[in-house]
Amino acid sequence: MNTTSEIKKLGIAGSFAIYVPASMVMFFLTKYAIPYLSNITGQETILFWFIVAGAGIFAPLIITGLLVLKLEGFGLSKHTIVNRLRFRKITKRDIVWCIAGLLAVGLFSMIIMKGLELLIGKFDHSPVFMSFEPLTSGRYWLLLVWFPYWILNILGEEFLWRGVMLPRQEIAFGKHAWIIHGFGWGLFHIAFGWQLLLTLIPLIFIQSYIVQKTKNSWIGVIMHGGLNGPSFIAICFGAI
Repeated sequence: MNTTSEIKKLGIAGSFAIYVPASMVMFFLTKYAIPYLSNITGQETILFWFIVAGAGIFAPLIITGLLVLKLEGFGLSKHTIVNRLRFRKITKRDIVWCIAGLLAVGLFSMIIMKGLELLIGKFDHSPVFMSFEPLTSGRYWLLLVWFPYWILNILGEEFLWRGVMLPRQEIAFGKHAWIIHGFGWGLFHIAFGWQLLLTLIPLIFIQSYIVQKTKNSWIGVIMHGGLNGPSFIAICFGAI
């Protein structure tokens, strides 16, 4: 059985050999596949974002992570999950970091959004393929499609980015790994458009820093899922 001491470093070339193809797949599917499917079916683009992103982007992230682990010699066991992927028991210190991180992300994201509104006026920061009207009678079934997508979204990103890649990047870049990690994670979201990408900067870098600081991948799940899920539900019911 492999041990965490045998994890090899993941430098710039290795990191972006994963980030760049993932970003390209995201761009192609959101630019061409989702609009095409929406046009030929007459269904909302958000429906195909759930389906295409879940099956074509986030599930492959999980598969990629499993392949990397296999190449390292790790099987998917409790030892791997806890020690290699760092999905560890959450401590009080972790909770404090998590709460502080969520508050900081919310504050800085709001400042960026307000700043952009002052510079360019009111804007829709959601990309076209994610735009939709609040749910109305006859459309609540979209929540049933959204939920498995949301699980794949959070699981796929946190498994590969934070669980598989970040520990190896820490070996290569030391205390500055979160910066390289954040740039790579941002590149993955470039298809979202510059407005949304700017508002995501606090999450991208603050979460990366806190997960590295705590050495606990569950923090990424809580922060990412805790912001992503409730915000979507709020939009669904017209709260924001």
